Amino acid sequence: MAKAAETAETKFSRAHVITGGFPPGMAAGHDHDHARLRLLTLLAEKEMPASAANDFSDVAKWLAVSRLLITYVAGPYPDAAQTAAIQSWVEAGGHWLALHGTSGGKAARVEGVRQRRTIKTEHHALLGAFFLTHPPFCKFVVDVRDAAHPLTKGVPASFEVEDEPYFVELQHPASSRILLTAEYGTRAVSDVVTKLYPSDTSLQPDGKTRVLGYTRTLGKGAVTYFALGHCHNPASREGRPVGTDQPVVRGAWESAAFDTLLRNAISYTPA
Repeated sequence: MAKAAETAETKFSRAHVITGGFPPGMAAGHDHDHARLRLLTLLAEKEMPASAANDFSDVAKWLAVSRLLITYVAGPYPDAAQTAAIQSWVEAGGHWLALHGTSGGKAARVEGVRQRRTIKTEHHALLGAFFLTHPPFCKFVVDVRDAAHPLTKGVPASFEVEDEPYFVELQHPASSRILLTAEYGTRAVSDVVTKLYPSDTSLQPDGKTRVLGYTRTLGKGAVTYFALGHCHNPASREGRPVGTDQPVVRGAWESAAFDTLLRNAISYTPA
């Protein structure tokens, strides 16, 4: 009995963190070490034990002893079997906190366009978000759409960040509780989105708002996604000259509002 109780308590308190690029060992333009260190530090402050990985290859093993999954990836994505394992775990009461590039994944070249088109796979349906593209890193204002939710507790009604302005298509708008939005206006305009896709499906019905954060209940658990979080350093910008034009960029990771969102998400227990 004591052993069973200990196992249940361990499962309730553990987290599994996945941060990494593709191909394995490559940064894919992101400073995964910084994101990993920051996430593990926040978990340590909550005295929450954590395991860490660079991709989803052994995710089922760690979900079996975890209540929280945090993903910050640029390229790696769960295959069909791994997605099914995550879905079963969420439905049983787990919480998947997905950040930034988790809404991406497999990508294909498009003739005449430098950027690649994201290919929709099983994990997008579970996650509830599908990455289209993003204009260059810039400063913009994020609006809190739902201030009453525990995930946005203590976050200002609006806050300014420097980040990649993501264009994300919601997969389940009716069942997603929208937490964060932004109106990029002329500050972040994409001249390739309609070259990559039939239309810009990231736009909300008002024709100007885009969703940057939401949570979605699934069974006894939940999936939460925040598009914010780009960071890089000179070493992570493969194929680009290292020099004064390649600074260390931390973006939203230096924002008090984003820090509060992460802390709230780590503490959040789906109802």
